[in-house]
Amino acid sequence: MKITFIRLNMFEHISSDAMKPLLFGIIKSHTPREFDIEFIDERVERLPEKIDSDIIAFSVETFTAKRAYILAKKYRNNKNIIVMGGFHACVMPDEMLEYADSVITGDAEDSWEYFLADCIKGTPKRIYCSDESRPLEMLQDDPSVYRHKYYGIGVYQISRGCKYNCGFCSIKTMYSCVRRKSPDMVYEELKNSREKIIFFVDDNLFYDKASALELFRRIAPLKKKWACQISMDAARDGLLLSQMKKAGCFLVLMGFESLNTESLGEMHKAANLASDYEEVIANIYRHGLLIYGTFVLGCDGDNKDVFDRTYEFAVKNKMAVTNFNPLIPMPGTEVYRQMEEQGRLRYKKWWLSDKYRYGETAFLPKNMSPDELMNGCLKMRTDFYSAGCIIKRLFSNPVNFRPLNFFVFILANIISHREILKKQGQLLGGILNEADADQT
Repeated sequence: MKITFIRLNMFEHISSDAMKPLLFGIIKSHTPREFDIEFIDERVERLPEKIDSDIIAFSVETFTAKRAYILAKKYRNNKNIIVMGGFHACVMPDEMLEYADSVITGDAEDSWEYFLADCIKGTPKRIYCSDESRPLEMLQDDPSVYRHKYYGIGVYQISRGCKYNCGFCSIKTMYSCVRRKSPDMVYEELKNSREKIIFFVDDNLFYDKASALELFRRIAPLKKKWACQISMDAARDGLLLSQMKKAGCFLVLMGFESLNTESLGEMHKAANLASDYEEVIANIYRHGLLIYGTFVLGCDGDNKDVFDRTYEFAVKNKMAVTNFNPLIPMPGTEVYRQMEEQGRLRYKKWWLSDKYRYGETAFLPKNMSPDELMNGCLKMRTDFYSAGCIIKRLFSNPVNFRPLNFFVFILANIISHREILKKQGQLLGGILNEADADQT
């Protein structure tokens, strides 16, 4: 039997910011050798008009759901099996089953071999559920499934889940608890990796201080260079930052989210205190690390001045990379439930709408219009990644001139500048069929 894995894009668009997927090399290692496997990454290559495979597998996020359904219709025939999984499967399995033969909820490696065994027998089940209580094991990654270099950056994961419960975040829709690998497991996985630069995709690398310090001690001898996501509590700790740096860290991604204390409260951003942001940032720079800052705008506590204040804060504090995002009501989250109850969703299901476009506001903000929120975020992005602002931020921070930092700063800013206008305003799915329009 032949299996085709497809890494979806949000729409028909060749991306310059695609990172190596985490999932497909792991799933290949769980696939018996008698299966013939092909992997297509739609972010970096065009899809064929026809796929002659027995099984076509999609990993689906909410932003790629419409694209998955369009392609499922295109490639489906009376002989093949369409299977879907990913974050969206955990909140919308019934929606998915309108387009897929089988849906896998939770971690696919827990269910994949059972699914394949049923396919061989010709009796695949409609839904497969992973066991979230199962401890994380050392994952075997078969990189031969990938044909692309992805800038030579490896993607790895130490834990699944997050100890926080932010109201806008979809992590809890898939993971209700945190499961972690031991430092020894992480060491063995990284020791066998070919890449010298690593991005840890954990939603928060730190569960507690003791385990973090042990992890850094264990991986330091590998001489890898790496980036990760951390929370404010970790960024306040000088010992953690110094040990991170010694272990190879060069960039931290941090969810500042808002400068507004009321908005942070709305988001249940428990670790954040806007009053000490500049002190936290100075602490990070003292250890020679770059900052990738993310912000969410459009909460009920935000007024129209939020755009200028947040932009000026990011530039003043010399952030290497940023994301300025409108608040997005993701299905399964507290924000979505509240917006639905209050009648503030602009579309029944924005991810399937034939009107919603990337970067648009999907709800009715309290203190501004939907267009003001959309245009405010877009202006922040375009201004931040303008040539003048890039040069200003580059030369204002000595941390940027460390060799790897300089390369990362330049590459990330060029790519971000290129991608903003390519994505803004694109119709999710990329193709509109009449059959899709009934979900608006």
